[in-house]
Amino acid sequence: MALSVPAIMKTTAARLSALYLLLFALCAVLLVFYMTSLSARMLTAQTQDTINDEVLGLARAYKKGGLPLLVRVVENRSRQPGANLYLIADANGQILTGNVQALEPGVIDTEGWTTEPFSYKRFGEGELDRLRSGASDTTPSPSDDAAQTEGEKGHNAIALVLRLPNQMILLVGRDLGEPERFRAVIKRSLMLALGMMGLGGLLIWFFVGHAALKRIDSVSDASRRIMGGDLSGRLPVTGAGDEFDRLSENLNSMLARIATLNEGLKQVSDNIAHDLKTPLTRLRNRAEATLSGKHKTSDYRQALEGTITESDQLIKTFNAILMISRLEAGYSTEHTNKVDLAAAVHDVVELYEPVAEEAGVLLEAEVNGAFLVDGNRELIGQALSNIVDNAIKYSAGSAAEPAVRVTLGRVSGEIRLTVADNGQGIPDDADRARATERFVRLEKSRSQPGSGLGLSLAKAVMTFHYGRLDLLPGNPGLSVVMSFPTREDH
Repeated sequence: MALSVPAIMKTTAARLSALYLLLFALCAVLLVFYMTSLSARMLTAQTQDTINDEVLGLARAYKKGGLPLLVRVVENRSRQPGANLYLIADANGQILTGNVQALEPGVIDTEGWTTEPFSYKRFGEGELDRLRSGASDTTPSPSDDAAQTEGEKGHNAIALVLRLPNQMILLVGRDLGEPERFRAVIKRSLMLALGMMGLGGLLIWFFVGHAALKRIDSVSDASRRIMGGDLSGRLPVTGAGDEFDRLSENLNSMLARIATLNEGLKQVSDNIAHDLKTPLTRLRNRAEATLSGKHKTSDYRQALEGTITESDQLIKTFNAILMISRLEAGYSTEHTNKVDLAAAVHDVVELYEPVAEEAGVLLEAEVNGAFLVDGNRELIGQALSNIVDNAIKYSAGSAAEPAVRVTLGRVSGEIRLTVADNGQGIPDDADRARATERFVRLEKSRSQPGSGLGLSLAKAVMTFHYGRLDLLPGNPGLSVVMSFPTREDH
């Protein structure tokens, strides 16, 4: 999209930048006035100190030799290059000696420091003006023009006026040309610096706002594509590590989580449509067969009992699906507290010992100490029961001496609960990864009872407990490892 100043000004970053720029400009202007005023005061104070030193020297001369010595000292100092202003006048204001030819009226009427800068003319400036006017037939140089302009404007100075004991007037002053030029230089420098900083601030503000708006537009475009149904799309990450990248990374993680949940929902829908269709069809066929023809009461009773058994299995399947969905979504109303894994292992092994004995499978447990984790005992027991049930089911008849071993211990800082069997196992890595998905049954004939949700529920339980479920080859058989984080890591 085309980016313009009004479009940029609609962004919060640009408005804040404009506000900061305005505040900076105000502070810079105040700084210019403060610095020029401070420099003027400093130069004035320095000038007054110089005049005071001159007055003290003249006072010593007057005290030592009277008026004659004072006049000689004033005449000598007046002839020096870059001399201050010196003037001795009578009581009526008539100039007697010094380097001042004319003064602004009223300057020497009041004793003390002059309240305002006054204009004056030095001796010899009138002659210089006449020489310049007499040379009008020649082309004036730029330096002559500057000198003439300064002469037309006159000189400004400040002075200290004193009354001598004989009522004569002594004026000692200093020209303000150099301080004024210095103050003008400072003012121009500050104004130039202010202008350069202001221009730089405007350019930075514009380009930063332009870049920020461009980043926001790219995020908006990606968001529109995602809202349009492309859940595989992700927000752009430039790698700069700024707040835009951090926001994009968090949103991308959220989108990945949403995509995973949607994919799981799609798989559940497909699996329900395929795997639950068979038991529902059996229910319908059984009911239809029972209703057709004449049957005894025992036949109807047997058909109803089979229907109830099939319905209970369907209810268990739906409950397992609901539990998996709740756990994978990270939400559960189940109460969590400290769980003794050793006690949970003992209970599950004790529960399945008759089942294993009936199937001809040796079931034994090895617990190395007591281990406490933060979690839900019922969920952990359900997950362990599913894993032990699968181990017994798929190891029976698969080995000369089928056995299932449950071990609990600490390995590499983790609490690991391992269920290992010596059955046929799952040799393919891809199949082991698929075994924890919903409704996945690797048995082609599907002669064993079950819905393919046992390992899926166990994986969801481990995710809920911030752990993980690993399927490892047992050589022979399969080892299912439930890894719990320690209480310090959790």
